[in-house]
Amino acid sequence: MKISQFLNKNSIIADLKARDKQGVIDEFALTISRTTKIPAKKIAEILLERESLGSTGIGGGIAIPHGKFDLMESIIIGFGLSRQGVEYDSLDNKPVHIFFLLLTSENSTGGHLKVLAQISKLLKTDEFKKGLLSAKSVDDIYEIIMGKDEEF
Repeated sequence: MKISQFLNKNSIIADLKARDKQGVIDEFALTISRTTKIPAKKIAEILLERESLGSTGIGGGIAIPHGKFDLMESIIIGFGLSRQGVEYDSLDNKPVHIFFLLLTSENSTGGHLKVLAQISKLLKTDEFKKGLLSAKSVDDIYEIIMGKDEEF
């Protein structure tokens, strides 16, 4: 399953302002709510509920906040870049700079796992991560993700 099927430029934050986990989740929730019919409060609630089970900060400067709920009509992917880094309770206790957000419906376990697997594949490439970290705009980020996504 390709990220390009679900990532919208309007779901990309090229310069996250948040300095902590709650702030990142709130910033993502507001951004995603603008392009969907889902209230920002509900999105934040779902993401925080998942975070309460264990941090989605996987280490290496990366976090993949995600959640499932019944209001979803399709899979939504978002992306955020923090220039300064965010304390996110990561597995390696280091700041997070690269965020991929994933929202799916409750009954989309297969799709959810396939998209997580695709995101993980992309993030294993140092060149890809370096490109994202040096991106200057939403357009740059979008092109980097789309280009790499097509390779897999």
